[in-house]
Amino acid sequence: MKFIVLPHIKVHNANALSSPFTIGFPAMTAWLGFTHALERKLIQQGYSGLMLQSVAVISHDCNVQTHKGEGDFVHSIIGTGNPLEKDGKRSAFIEEARCHLDVSLVIEYSGDEDKIAQTNFKEQLQELIARMKVAGGDILDMHKPKLESVINDQDTRNLLRQLMPGYALIERRDLMIEAMKQGDDALDALLSYLTINHSCEQKEDDSVVWQRSRKEDGWLVPIATGFQGISPLGEAKNQRDPTTPHRFAESVVTLGEFVMAHKVKNLDDILWQYNPDLENDLYLCQQVSSVNEY
Repeated sequence: MKFIVLPHIKVHNANALSSPFTIGFPAMTAWLGFTHALERKLIQQGYSGLMLQSVAVISHDCNVQTHKGEGDFVHSIIGTGNPLEKDGKRSAFIEEARCHLDVSLVIEYSGDEDKIAQTNFKEQLQELIARMKVAGGDILDMHKPKLESVINDQDTRNLLRQLMPGYALIERRDLMIEAMKQGDDALDALLSYLTINHSCEQKEDDSVVWQRSRKEDGWLVPIATGFQGISPLGEAKNQRDPTTPHRFAESVVTLGEFVMAHKVKNLDDILWQYNPDLENDLYLCQQVSSVNEY
């Protein structure tokens, strides 16, 4: 397996509104969209046989731009409210959640290996990425890209060690499936794994001990992994591309988990790729290891 490693990409003001009802880490469609855009730009640079097949996302830091004042029950979004009106007043705007990120991307590629070895590929790559956006955010800085080959388990461990400290985002759809088989609907299944339960126990000396628990251990979060079509394919008013069919769609949200990179045993468990299910009008991003499982 051949990989392009993009270490410590600093992203400013990325879109943290990953779906209509989740806020935090950007949606997986944003990361695969960036990978697809990068592939197209590299092809324009002459790497016509290059294919970027899948991507792993490693989070080193995610700073969501929210504020919680003293006595507040919930956090509030820190909005920018620009551009200003002609009279200098703040314009009406839709609140947009933003976050500042430090992430590393591990991109599996194939093709054009001889050309990559013979050219200043890494320098070209860095120049291209400096002019791109990630999840709508500006790229402020990144470390020099690396090219890695993975042949055995030791190579896997060496690669993952470079990404520490960091958390790899994986899909936990298996937990959703398990809960729904027991009779929960999708939303109840999602919330049951995110809810933190508090309970107290009174001791013999009348003291009270509080405990907190969750249904499943681990850093579980809701993640947006694609879209579900809700209208027939056709034309939309004022669509940008008149040759491409359009449709209305809604976000697909499931469970994900952030796992320390050094705990990963198989790279397929953290690599994401597109997996459309056209029969069910689904356009999904899924882990390579789970595409053939379900």
